[in-house]
Amino acid sequence: MPIHWMRAAAVAVALSAALATPAALAQSRNLAPGFTARPAASKLVVVPADMELFSLSAGGIPEPRADWTAEAQKHFAVALKGKAELLGARTADLSEKDMDEFAQLNALHGAVAEAVFIHHMLGMPQLPTKDKLLDWSLGEAVQPLRAKTGADYALFFWVRDSYASAERKAAMVALALLGVGITGGQQIGYASLVDLQSGRVVWFNNLARMSGDLREAKPAEETLDSLLAHFPKQQ
Repeated sequence: MPIHWMRAAAVAVALSAALATPAALAQSRNLAPGFTARPAASKLVVVPADMELFSLSAGGIPEPRADWTAEAQKHFAVALKGKAELLGARTADLSEKDMDEFAQLNALHGAVAEAVFIHHMLGMPQLPTKDKLLDWSLGEAVQPLRAKTGADYALFFWVRDSYASAERKAAMVALALLGVGITGGQQIGYASLVDLQSGRVVWFNNLARMSGDLREAKPAEETLDSLLAHFPKQQ
């Protein structure tokens, strides 16, 4: 697991309570300046989620679980199909085969989304040049996706989820008896709506918590619902 994700996850869980804001304020933070909704005729392409699941060893070392990740991807994809009304009539999906071509773009989104989360949503630190605004872009890197799909917008997801192993749970109980607390798994995710003409991130949302389970259908749907809170509908 990349160290940057472990750092972001730790910061997110530590500060999640401090970030509780009224819904209207939270929604405004999620939108880029001047953006309110997608035009009625616009087309949206949904990019397969950049997702990975891990098991935490007794010592807290994250170990990738390909089987869990495959299950999570399946549940997430099914949950997305149930969001047709929210996503709009003109919505297309990229296939996993297509993602071979756009793997670097998906990775770029992950890096930009983490920066948005840390510097904009958490404000640690805030960047003076952004003036506390959602002002981020994937740049010209989105143009091949626009050319291939004919879409006006793309919806990206980046999700990392970890779960305490049996050994980790035993260690948590043993240390708790000694007055020492250690954490179990964490779930952190980003969702970004990107204007494919400009590359600008026009909407962003995140979740960071110590609950949730992408390995099962209903909890996976709840995670998607949380990530798509305040998602801008078409006009």
